[in-house]
Amino acid sequence: MTDLHVVHEDPHLLVLDKPAGLLCVPGRGEDKQDCLSARAQRRWPDALVVHRLDMATSGLVLMARSLSMQRALGDLFAGRQVNKRYEAIVDGSMPVREEWSLIDAPLMADWPRRPLQKIDAAGKPSQTRWRVKALLPERNATHVWLEPLTGRSHQLRVHLLSIGHPILGDALYGTDDVRERAPRLLLHATLLEFAHPADGRVCRFESAPPFDAA
Repeated sequence: MTDLHVVHEDPHLLVLDKPAGLLCVPGRGEDKQDCLSARAQRRWPDALVVHRLDMATSGLVLMARSLSMQRALGDLFAGRQVNKRYEAIVDGSMPVREEWSLIDAPLMADWPRRPLQKIDAAGKPSQTRWRVKALLPERNATHVWLEPLTGRSHQLRVHLLSIGHPILGDALYGTDDVRERAPRLLLHATLLEFAHPADGRVCRFESAPPFDAA
């Protein structure tokens, strides 16, 4: 498979829409060499990874087309100057509020169960904002917007699990029931917004979630 869904292309950067089930970068083993970065580099040999999504997560991924642009975009992420939004369908009914709610829980690697992460007071500071998009009572589920203020591994999955609302289809953190209620992890990166390092113009890219919320 070498297909790519290109959302944006310019001389400095790329925005691609990654499907669920595709790695962002190569993994260990011959069976894990097909990935978004390898596909992109076959078309744009100068393409460089800036950030990653979990293999099970779909949605918008930003890539640079030079080392200087990779550094500039990396600095934007590190400085929390990239507006990121995700959508997910989670187990149970979440409270509907006008304002965003905050999950503030430090994360660290769960070493005996790698690659899983866990909440631990000794972990790295981790914050996620969430707000209900729609209640789905017929599915005992909720469609939520998510905004990670930090970028820890598995942050959204662990944070939602910690408040009792795991993401449907989560094979790593969900119970058998949660895993079986969706054919994939129902988590999608829907929005990237940032000032283009080349000229300062505000760039906003969006992608609708490919899973059915009905």
